[in-house]
Amino acid sequence: MIHIIGLLGGVAILAFIMLEAFETIILPRTASRELRLSRLVMRTGWRSWRYVAGMIANGSRRESFLSYYAPMQMPIVLGLWAFGLVFGFALIVWGLRLSLNGAHQTSGLFQYFYLSGTTFFTLGYGDLTPATSLGRMISVLEAGFGIGFLAMVIGYFPVLNGAFSRREIIISLLDARAGTPPAAAEFLRRHSMRGDTESIPLIIREWEQWSAELLESNLSYPVLAMYRSQHDRESWLSALTMVLDVCSLVIAGIEGIPVGPAKLAFAMARHAAIDTGLVFDTPPIDPPADRLSSADLQALRKLLYDAGMTLRDSDEADRQLDKLRKLYEPYVYTLSLRFLMPLPPWIASPDSVDNWQTSAWDKATKGDLHF
Repeated sequence: MIHIIGLLGGVAILAFIMLEAFETIILPRTASRELRLSRLVMRTGWRSWRYVAGMIANGSRRESFLSYYAPMQMPIVLGLWAFGLVFGFALIVWGLRLSLNGAHQTSGLFQYFYLSGTTFFTLGYGDLTPATSLGRMISVLEAGFGIGFLAMVIGYFPVLNGAFSRREIIISLLDARAGTPPAAAEFLRRHSMRGDTESIPLIIREWEQWSAELLESNLSYPVLAMYRSQHDRESWLSALTMVLDVCSLVIAGIEGIPVGPAKLAFAMARHAAIDTGLVFDTPPIDPPADRLSSADLQALRKLLYDAGMTLRDSDEADRQLDKLRKLYEPYVYTLSLRFLMPLPPWIASPDSVDNWQTSAWDKATKGDLHF
């Protein structure tokens, strides 16, 4: 009976690992199953990692510490998958009571595990081999699984890194366009000061495309959402929120900027925020503090007016802006709590310095270079 249980257990382990690897690496959509090893490892470890990060006072060091988590999890998950496959094949051969050449007096489970490991990784030591035709067939099958598993791993990481690099391009461009962290008012002010408001609709169309790619990558490879950006005070969530902020202002009414591209980009960016929340099971929560109070909105209007840009000033415009904000702020706020990624301000701080204006060798150059 115990060998039968081992046989059935081995088959179940193989089926579970194969299904999970297929859903994670090959299936081009997010799996809905709750019982997943990769999800369990990610969520359980993140709670502890986030708790330790909260005790780090220095913001730059805390961000650096957080950046290690997601890249470390994938090798751990892949290692657990490999162990599960090796152990599953070992249970099957042990459960079938297949005899082995070179085994000591009794073929214990450890010897079957050793044979399974050398077969899976195609080591070919030859000191322990199957003595039956069925055992040889299972060994050939396991060797094929091992080669296929290594091929999937080799192909998975370049795809993951490629998607990460494409995501970071827009984030890096926002540094000079909207400040660090990016702010909606700063983006509009800088373009108006340069007399370059005609390019805003084109940039918004690029944001629509970027939001669509962000949505696709977060659904196909959820672990990417936990990858931190390459520079401090930047993140995909702050960039996405700023895109929604800018589109909301344009839709509410900014003279000289067409509304059409902003509506399309707003819809796609909101879709990315909502679906990412569904993947990570983060229901929307209203922010405890208003990101844009009435006083801040008037200050934003004055800031844009001084730069030569007019934001419609009426009760109707204020109501429309408030309605748009309620469509996305609860979703990005709860994602901010989950990933420890601060949301961007609407108006840049006067003391804020862009990342491109600083270096490890020189002092900030903001006093000499103005954008």
